[in-house]
Amino acid sequence: MLKIKIKRFDKSLPLPEYKTSGAVAFDLYSRTPSEIKPGEVVLIPLNIAIEIPKGYTGILANRSSTFKLGITCANGMGIGDNDFCGDNDEWCFPALNYTEKTVIIEKGTRIAQILILPVEIAKLEEVDKLEGKDRGGFGTTGTK
Repeated sequence: MLKIKIKRFDKSLPLPEYKTSGAVAFDLYSRTPSEIKPGEVVLIPLNIAIEIPKGYTGILANRSSTFKLGITCANGMGIGDNDFCGDNDEWCFPALNYTEKTVIIEKGTRIAQILILPVEIAKLEEVDKLEGKDRGGFGTTGTK
């Protein structure tokens, strides 16, 4: 089993955990209360710094219920590099309020999750022409 070192900044909040035996990502808690005005993006500290092993990354994403709070991850998802691992490198959630009302996030609210995945670093080779067949442009497979 992969081991990851984790540091909590506020030990009054629970240690992140996989909430069910089938969960593939661990939940994260807001370390501070936050007030997010309509259309505003606020960085919410997630109370952890982690050491992701070489060859892995951490994907920061919404929990499936985050939308119920009126927020979403402003950049869709975040990619956590394994060299973002210093003692004060706290992960944050860029919360976008997409509602027309101010959203209040209380300290200790589970708002995000991290999925740990193996990665391979590719060697990029520039060419003038690719060998594959053109599909007709970005987004050409339709919606149904």
